[in-house]
Amino acid sequence: MITLIGTGHVFNLTQGILKVFDERQPEIVCVELDKQRYKALLMKNTDPEAYHEARKHTPIIYRMLARFQDSMAKEYGVEAGDEMMTAINYAQNHQLPVAFIDMNAQYMFSKMLKSMRFSEKIKLMLAGFTGFFISKKHVEKELNRFENNFDEYIEQIGDKFPTIKRVLIDDRNQHMVNQLEKADEEYEKVIAVVGDGHVPGISTLLKSKDVEFETIRLSELRQQATEISDSTSASFSLEYKES
Repeated sequence: MITLIGTGHVFNLTQGILKVFDERQPEIVCVELDKQRYKALLMKNTDPEAYHEARKHTPIIYRMLARFQDSMAKEYGVEAGDEMMTAINYAQNHQLPVAFIDMNAQYMFSKMLKSMRFSEKIKLMLAGFTGFFISKKHVEKELNRFENNFDEYIEQIGDKFPTIKRVLIDDRNQHMVNQLEKADEEYEKVIAVVGDGHVPGISTLLKSKDVEFETIRLSELRQQATEISDSTSASFSLEYKES
């Protein structure tokens, strides 16, 4: 049985993720990372200067997207990628294996840029630049549109950025499903933490292979995190008044 958790890289989801993990008691934790990006996240936390120096050698489009994620994550009081580290830390604390199920980032972006038309690159550069000026309110609005009209949202991405959709979404979905199948064959209880945008595509592929799974979407996870936070605050307030 696979539990597919859809996350967002810029939101504070720690409590919601841990709640799901404690309830499901996984035997293996799968994350939407490759080993190289995992090492980069570790470096970001332990040696920020070295991390920023290393990032200078990545493609400019990759750096622009990463900077956008970093800036939006700060709006929500977290660091981009915290949800993946939460999953990995849980696995390590419970002596569980971790599977890095995503494609190698350098290979992925190299493949995308080589096959991308010049006009698409220009549109992507402009989108990446304007992304620096997007507000938290706009992100929430786009997230709501994504959750309510996923098929239309993905279709629009495909129309505007066909190479991105094929390489960053479709190809990665297939790759991650292949890795999840292997984990499912070896373990009875599998949890996979992936970006919420991958959940519909991965779900379709798992259904076609008759693999048993359940999904927990980003909207549910954010709601759980809010409920946990509200409950904790209420409990603290009551204890404080009684003392």
